[in-house]
Amino acid sequence: MRKPPPADGLGPAQFLQLATADFTGIYAVHLAAKEERLKMTRLAMSLLSGPFLAAIALTSAKVVDPESLTAWQSVPWYLFALVVAFGVLAVLPFLRLIEAVNAHARTARAINNFRLLYATRLAADLGWSPNLPVDPRFPETYAPLAWPGVNVMVLSLVNSAYLTVGVTGLARQEPNALLLLFGVLMVALVHYSVYYVRCNVSRRRRLPRSPYEFPNLET
Repeated sequence: MRKPPPADGLGPAQFLQLATADFTGIYAVHLAAKEERLKMTRLAMSLLSGPFLAAIALTSAKVVDPESLTAWQSVPWYLFALVVAFGVLAVLPFLRLIEAVNAHARTARAINNFRLLYATRLAADLGWSPNLPVDPRFPETYAPLAWPGVNVMVLSLVNSAYLTVGVTGLARQEPNALLLLFGVLMVALVHYSVYYVRCNVSRRRRLPRSPYEFPNLET
């Protein structure tokens, strides 16, 4: 016997249409996030390769003696300035990566909340529920061990190394492994704090619990 349609006029067919739109939307979000990370990573690598390309061009044009690049004190000051400049420029894709992570996480959480509209009805009418997150707080924007977080943190370490080495070279300080390591860690902590604050960890509000009482199926 066919089950009568619910009082609100929405049956399983309509909710299956919502499920189709949901799966299409979450797939598009994952593709957009991956494409954004790849674009910014390529841009960052292109910027960070700038000092090496400049050194090769200058040595090929015989402006810089190749032997001068073998000793710290004999490296021309403008090469250290290029290292600092490209290190500063590489901060731009770093910030864009943070914004991309935030934007895609907010979109994914909105889709999770949208999924609650049909998940309970399909579970009741068809005995089926999507094996996808239904918690509007998932995913967390601040996830250092996830791939977006690892990408941001590695880029921050490379930027910090460029800035520390460039500033130390411009100051004509004797290179010291412990001093350079300390400087890289300190500048990386500044990058890390930007990532931490921009993801609103300190100001995040707890969202209300789902009124649908549907179990969380994060996978």
